[in-house]
Amino acid sequence: MASVETAAEHERILREIESTDTNCIGPTLRSVYDGQEHGLFMEKLEGRIRNHDREIEKMCNHHFQGFVDSITELLKVRGEAQKLKSQVTETNRRLQNDGKELLNTMEELKQCRLQQRNIATSIDKLTHCLPVLEMYSKLQEQMRSKRYYPALRTLEQLEHTCLPRAGRYRFCAIMAENIPQLHTHIRDVSLSDLKDFLESIRKHSDKIGETAMKQAQLQRSLDSTLPHQQRAGSSRRVRKEAGQGTELDGQGGSPLSEQDSGILDVEDEEEDEVPGAQDLVDFSPVFRCLHIYTVLGARDTFESYYRKQRRKQARLVLQPHSNMHETLEGYRRYFNQIVGFFVVEDHILHTTQGLVNRAYVEELWELALSKTIAALRTHSSYCTDPDLVLDLKNLIVLFADTLQGYGFPVSQLFDMLLEIRDQYGEILLKKWNLTFRQILDQDNYSPIPVSTEEQYRRILGQFPFQDPELDKLPFPKKLPFSEFVPKVYTQLKEFIYACLKFSEDLHLSSTEIDDMIRKSTNLLLTRTLSNCLQYAIKKKNVGLAELVQIIVNTTHLEQSCQYLEGFISNITNVPPDTVNATKLYGTSTFKDARHAAEEEIYTNLNQKIDQFLQLADYDWMAVQGGGQASDYLSDLIAFLCSTFAVFTHLPGKAIEHGTMPGKVAQTACMSACKHLSTSLLQLLLEADVRQVSMGALQQFNVDVKECERFARAGPVPGFQGDTLLLAFIDLRQLLDLFTQWDWSTYLADYGRPTCKYLRVNPHTALALLEKISRAMKDTSRKNNVFAQFRKNERDKQKLIDTVVKQLRNLIAAHQS
Repeated sequence: MASVETAAEHERILREIESTDTNCIGPTLRSVYDGQEHGLFMEKLEGRIRNHDREIEKMCNHHFQGFVDSITELLKVRGEAQKLKSQVTETNRRLQNDGKELLNTMEELKQCRLQQRNIATSIDKLTHCLPVLEMYSKLQEQMRSKRYYPALRTLEQLEHTCLPRAGRYRFCAIMAENIPQLHTHIRDVSLSDLKDFLESIRKHSDKIGETAMKQAQLQRSLDSTLPHQQRAGSSRRVRKEAGQGTELDGQGGSPLSEQDSGILDVEDEEEDEVPGAQDLVDFSPVFRCLHIYTVLGARDTFESYYRKQRRKQARLVLQPHSNMHETLEGYRRYFNQIVGFFVVEDHILHTTQGLVNRAYVEELWELALSKTIAALRTHSSYCTDPDLVLDLKNLIVLFADTLQGYGFPVSQLFDMLLEIRDQYGEILLKKWNLTFRQILDQDNYSPIPVSTEEQYRRILGQFPFQDPELDKLPFPKKLPFSEFVPKVYTQLKEFIYACLKFSEDLHLSSTEIDDMIRKSTNLLLTRTLSNCLQYAIKKKNVGLAELVQIIVNTTHLEQSCQYLEGFISNITNVPPDTVNATKLYGTSTFKDARHAAEEEIYTNLNQKIDQFLQLADYDWMAVQGGGQASDYLSDLIAFLCSTFAVFTHLPGKAIEHGTMPGKVAQTACMSACKHLSTSLLQLLLEADVRQVSMGALQQFNVDVKECERFARAGPVPGFQGDTLLLAFIDLRQLLDLFTQWDWSTYLADYGRPTCKYLRVNPHTALALLEKISRAMKDTSRKNNVFAQFRKNERDKQKLIDTVVKQLRNLIAAHQS
């Protein structure tokens, strides 16, 4: 059983060896050697090999005859092949011999065709290269003649058209390598021209601005004759023509001018013709540079550079000189430079496509406006000359009108002019303050003597004075006022004219001008002239005659205020009765001055009286009084009489106008008498005076009677009855009480309206009585030798003590 299985296994292994690749029989053979039947297997293997050899031998024997037949046929073909080869070789030899001539002819034809093609190619290449060479030659010529923009256009055509067509030649490569260098050279040269242009217009902006302002001034002079619409059309037409003269074409064509940068020579032009900015400035460097940078694709770079440089120049132009405020020429140069700068920018704005835009120009203008206004505020504040301020205002108006003509907003400049107007008003007030003071200091405060009709008319032409009665009087005659009246009135009108001059060309309405003039005139009246009048009234060594003349003068000036109102309305064409129109305060100003002069008269009189009273030297212990008034009082009365005579001897018309000696003279006289009465009473009751004898009181009574005699004599006309005597009524009743020793009546009637001594104050009576009592006691001690006198004095002293006690009780009763 085991042998059958082994045989089957060996058979399987053999089949596997026969059918399996030799690379994979390793495991199969390993299984044979792993078994125990190794020898048996080898025998079977050898038997199998022998069987296969027998089969191969059988197959070879079967096919051998066919092989032999094939070899025999092949040997026969070889002979035929050799014969065929000989025939082909012969044929080929004959063919080669026959075609050699043809080949030579064909070779010649080939060379001909090659040369023909080369010639055509050369002609074609030269056709493309010649334009390159011609273009390059043209480029070199343009570069030598400094026509850089056409050179750039030629270079652009050479680079983008000619060189690509020419092909790759060495000279083309060299040209192509040189193109960036040529671009850079053209750009640098054009930029250098632009820098020269910018430097030139910076140096000559003064001249450009001066020309533009002359044009504006000329246009303003034409405004008075040309209709507004016609002027506007003409202005637009001039602007349009100017723009067309330098406008660039829409396709980026070459600029119209190839001249060098700078300011053109206009010295040979007619003086009557004012050249425009485009006539003064050659803008071709800007246009060339703009086109060149546009072609080079660097337009943004150029725009940025141009704007940056112009901003720097703007800051330089807007920086004023430190001494600009000293002369008008300094302001004019400053304005000319600013105008010149913006005239150039306006021209660039309207003649280039986007180099500068409206926003950029407006930004520069805002900067210029703020800096200009700040500079003007600073420098104008140093100015103290009204004529210079007025010239500056006219220059600012021309400056504003010029730039407004180019489309720049200038309302802020006119607003600033209103500020300068206030400053101008203050400067005028200071100037007129000096003028008024000089007039007042030089015045003689005497009525103006007039000797001829011509002189009389001349003064009436200066001051509105009407007096039919004075007109009828023969020459020579006197006007009631002094010279400062027509001079002050003339200066008031001059001030109004000065205010009006500043208001011109400020684009203000008549009402606004009228209001401004009236307010400024009110300041002049209420502040400047009022202070000057107060100064004239209050200064030292002003006599009463001068004060009286000031009162007369201010009265006439007060009456002239209505003429001033009419004068202002005349020059402003605004009726004085316009609603909300400002009224002049001249009336109140002159009234205040007149009242101040009156008060000064009263004060001066009282001071003079005090000076005389300081000379009083009473002997308060005198035994009996003298028979005549004291010397000091006689001198005082003489002074008062001479003083009031000044009032009395004034010209009649002056008295009427100035209310002299009527109201003021009466008030002055009454004030002097009251002050004299009060001062005498204070002198009597002075604390230093401890004792008063009856003799001293009698002397004092004589002096008071002298005062009453003066009052009764009527030193000033116009008092009714004994009105002036009432100033001394207090003293008179007091002295009567003591000289008549009427104490019983006083004490019995005190407090009644019909009391005889109604004006006697019990305190005053008590104080004087105590002084008399002390004097009597002192006298008694000195006269104690005489008994009878001592008894009388003792009785009187008792009476005095009784009256003193009663007065004290009376005072206490009324105080409770």
